[in-house]
Amino acid sequence: MAEWFQSLKDEFILNFIDDNRWLRLLKGLGITLEVTLFAVLIGIVLGIIVAAIRSTYDNTPNIKKKKGAGTFFLRLLNALCNIYLTVIRGTPVVVQLMIGYYVILASSTNKILVASIVFGVNSGAYLAEIFRSGISSIDKGQMEAGRSLGFNYAKTMIYIIIPQAFKNVLPAIANEFIVLLKETSVAGYVALEDLTKAADIIRGRTFSAFMPLFAIALIYLAVVMVLTWLVKKLERRLKNSER
Repeated sequence: MAEWFQSLKDEFILNFIDDNRWLRLLKGLGITLEVTLFAVLIGIVLGIIVAAIRSTYDNTPNIKKKKGAGTFFLRLLNALCNIYLTVIRGTPVVVQLMIGYYVILASSTNKILVASIVFGVNSGAYLAEIFRSGISSIDKGQMEAGRSLGFNYAKTMIYIIIPQAFKNVLPAIANEFIVLLKETSVAGYVALEDLTKAADIIRGRTFSAFMPLFAIALIYLAVVMVLTWLVKKLERRLKNSER
């Protein structure tokens, strides 16, 4: 038993203490959180825009029979949104990441920016459906109330419908943040030194897989547990505010 503990201690020192390798994990965690945060913000903006377009299209009576520049533009935007959702949700995020880094944004040297944009675009496709369900959950009377106050359709959506929908789907958005945090573990495919890549680098230098991989598993688990606790606390606060 003593030999086992000594071996474990030596492994710990080799993987984390020597050459201050623990700092690499700390830096990788910071990059992971940074990419996740920016990606969620991009995803929220994209999700709201796509959800608003699709909800407007779905709630416009006889949209396919109506003529006019405005109607044609709405049909075009809805078609583009459907293509966006189909392509993004139908392809693996790691493939999207490599296409974004090596093809579309190949001229950029900022790996964090590229990863944030790609993960944000990916997250936006899923958040769009979350927001659309939130908009659908709002009573139609809210739209009529906004129009009776003198708001046009756009202002009613911006000031009345979307804020209420956002509140309804806020827990789901927080859960998407957790999912996205774990999805960023593939950022190493474009040589971005996130948490997973940092552990892989340590493994390659120490030829020890157990310690670094087990360590990042615990780090991811700890971060997800904290975020899950915050989501539950947020859900309780939202429920209390509705009473």
